[in-house]
Amino acid sequence: MTSTPAPGTTRPGGRTARVREAVLRVAGDALAEDGFDALDLAEIARRAGVGKTTVYRRWNTPGALAADLLADMAEQSLPRSDTGSLHKDLTENARLVVKTLTDERQGRLFKALIAASLCNAQAAEALHRFYEVRIGEWAGCVTDAVTRGEIPAGTDPRAVVAAVSAPLYYALLNTGAALNADDADRAAAAAVAGARAGVWVGEG
Repeated sequence: MTSTPAPGTTRPGGRTARVREAVLRVAGDALAEDGFDALDLAEIARRAGVGKTTVYRRWNTPGALAADLLADMAEQSLPRSDTGSLHKDLTENARLVVKTLTDERQGRLFKALIAASLCNAQAAEALHRFYEVRIGEWAGCVTDAVTRGEIPAGTDPRAVVAAVSAPLYYALLNTGAALNADDADRAAAAAVAGARAGVWVGEG
């Protein structure tokens, strides 16, 4: 028996793709400007120039719309680097995180999505899936480092990648500190040092 996909999870083409692009762009602007409460589907439809019925049929709840926005962001994210050095790869990862979080629009958008995840189950599931996809994308840097002998066998790749971004998100959400390249470099260096010391061996 074929299951029906959750609203906003299929990848459309043609006119449907253009509608999705327009709606997600407006939804992202609304989230960045006014937070999750701004995701009124009728208002999003009006601002996107799309029929209200189309929006309700495709997404049906603000949570589903936030979920599709996160799915699109994961699809559009840059692929991992492959420099041949774990330190360089994780530094690139950390700097990408900082660049995203300090972007005027993207930084506010992520804060809104994180806040939404605390009160909306669909948004929470989508945020978890977003990070799963992104961590999975960068985990290859760690497995390659294991193969090269840079870090111990059995190191959990996902734990290492998560350790890079964790202090950066903490600073964003809890200290209010303005992130910069030095923060990125320190986060990457700390994760590399931990990996070399075997901190995440056997964690997977």
